[in-house]
Amino acid sequence: MNKFLIILMHTYMSKLKSKSFIISTLITTLLIVGVTNIQSIIDVFDKQEDKIVAVIDEEGTIAPLLEQQLATNPNSNLNLEVVSEESEAESKVTEGEYDGLLVLSTDQNGLPSGVYKAASITDSETMTQVEVMLQQVKNELATSQLGLSQEEIAQLYTPINFDVVALEESAKSAEELNQARGLVYVLLFVIYFSVILYASMIATEVAVEKSSRVMEILISSASPIMHMFGKILGIALLSLTQLAFWILVGYSSLSRNLDGMTEAGGVFEFFGVGDLPVATFVYAIVFFLLGYFLYATFAAFLGSLVSRIEEIQQMIMPMTLLIVAGFMISMFGLGNPDNSFIQVTSFIPFFAPMIMFLRVGMLNVPIWEISLSIGILVATIMLLAIFGAKVYRGGVLMYGKSSSLKDIKKALQLTKNK
Repeated sequence: MNKFLIILMHTYMSKLKSKSFIISTLITTLLIVGVTNIQSIIDVFDKQEDKIVAVIDEEGTIAPLLEQQLATNPNSNLNLEVVSEESEAESKVTEGEYDGLLVLSTDQNGLPSGVYKAASITDSETMTQVEVMLQQVKNELATSQLGLSQEEIAQLYTPINFDVVALEESAKSAEELNQARGLVYVLLFVIYFSVILYASMIATEVAVEKSSRVMEILISSASPIMHMFGKILGIALLSLTQLAFWILVGYSSLSRNLDGMTEAGGVFEFFGVGDLPVATFVYAIVFFLLGYFLYATFAAFLGSLVSRIEEIQQMIMPMTLLIVAGFMISMFGLGNPDNSFIQVTSFIPFFAPMIMFLRVGMLNVPIWEISLSIGILVATIMLLAIFGAKVYRGGVLMYGKSSSLKDIKKALQLTKNK
């Protein structure tokens, strides 16, 4: 046990103090602070400069209606200026004096249409605002031609009442489902990127020690399974430290930037997930840890098969493809979590950490299904650990070019001969 703790703490402290870990943590922290303060950053650069759009109205009847529409939106930074010379207005648009030119005309029914001209069509916000205003004017003219009163027009455009009701007593409401979908979407990304990042870190750590020939000494002083899980748990402790730091930074930054969100749970209320059951967050942690140990064990023995760091990415490619496949399936499942394909894949161990968590977060899954999926995951981790330890023991003693999974057979043969 003492040797195991030494390996664990050595792995944890050496990676914690490494320059690459410190730099990546600081860069990601800056990104988190930037994202959580994005509105303040936008406000600094976005000075809400007034937009001036020249208007040519051949009939002289549409421009006043547009100005009336504009007057109903006091927060708009758009200004209309009626002009008569189209060529002169186009020149001023090119020179930057006007942001755009709107040429109005009417069809045989007296309904408006327009041509918007700009130096470039990258300012989609202004174009959209002008188009919406013109559409509203057209709607008003069309309804007035039909002889509809203001009350009838208002009734025409009033949205219908359309409620969705689940008949099963245990089914989640539409609001609860939307909350769960948002949370699951975020946590799936966390699980996906964390597993890829930290599993790759384990494979790289093993390859680095092997390339320096330190591995032969380490293996002779501790059993391979002890050494392997010392690495895995050391990186797990490192990942939890890093993730906890990022969560605290993100939560603190959001709390300072959201009015009235300083109390506990305020940020969750702001994002609309305050009503979600605690079990959803508990399952997120459970499936995150199980997914980590599954892929970390996989990565450890794959890393033991290579002799050079440059070969790491090629060797762990099958593992990466499995993670990507699980993530893509879970993205499909967000829109249809009851799908039979989603149900089946939630029991496949390499997909279960993401897909079963998706189902648990969005549906009321029977406890036996959750228990079965977790049991299969735990059993797979144990089997992978036993098999991985055998591959690991022989793999760390293999040197030379390693570029395929056929090297597993060589590693097992070396283990038998020891």
